[in-house]
Amino acid sequence: MTEVRALVLTGFGLNCDWETAHVLALAGARAERVHLNQLISKAKSLADYHILVIGGGFSWADEHGAGVILAMRLKYRLGEALLSFIEKGGLVLGICNGFQVLVNTGLLPGFETGRLSRQVALINNDCGRFRDQWVHCVFETASPCVFTRGLKAMDLPVRHGEGKFFAEPEVLERLESTHQVVLRYALADGRPAGGAFPENPNGSLHDIAGICDPTGRVLGLMPHPEAFHHWTNHPDWTWEKERCRRRGLPRPREGAGVQLFRNAVDYVRNQGAL
Repeated sequence: MTEVRALVLTGFGLNCDWETAHVLALAGARAERVHLNQLISKAKSLADYHILVIGGGFSWADEHGAGVILAMRLKYRLGEALLSFIEKGGLVLGICNGFQVLVNTGLLPGFETGRLSRQVALINNDCGRFRDQWVHCVFETASPCVFTRGLKAMDLPVRHGEGKFFAEPEVLERLESTHQVVLRYALADGRPAGGAFPENPNGSLHDIAGICDPTGRVLGLMPHPEAFHHWTNHPDWTWEKERCRRRGLPRPREGAGVQLFRNAVDYVRNQGAL
């Protein structure tokens, strides 16, 4: 069996690295937290890993905009290594601040292979303030995203001040036509949020909560799947516990967010070593 190696980026304000490494381990990967400077100095190489995760936090304190400085560091110090990593079959996941980084580098939406060109943005929430809440998301089954195969809907937490997905109409049309929209904010019954607050917590156009590149191997999303790694992370876990007791059902073993990471690990194993 292929040992799946995952690199979780750390440093300069990224602060979800420990729980991200933990959930990757739950999913079956060997996760290693690696400081950005270790990659830039070549003490560590992306080529030694199968999965790269840029997690949540406030890199460089969101100076000059969320994810901007980290994106520039990656683009101009590691741009060729990132493009090579993806070309050779590597998986990239950007969560919250990591999603902001991926759109700022131009790795997403990645319409043109081998080119880093920024075409979408994550801007200030319409509500004008930081949002820390749980949202209901639905997944697009037509998406090529390898991280979300088989997923239909999921509750996940968000915590951001700049999470509104914005793009020009022609870019939005292209994202929709190529099925690169991966998940959307939705009402509790699964219908589109239609921009309604707080179901859509930031005013994202088309209720977009995450997108992928054309290959499906690069995913960025604002909700935090790593923060739902145990079933008791959910705010309604006590209700779920009682529901299972009354119906004679076993309690969940883990949080729903783990499956997104397990899909990535399974994909690497099915593809073989890079």
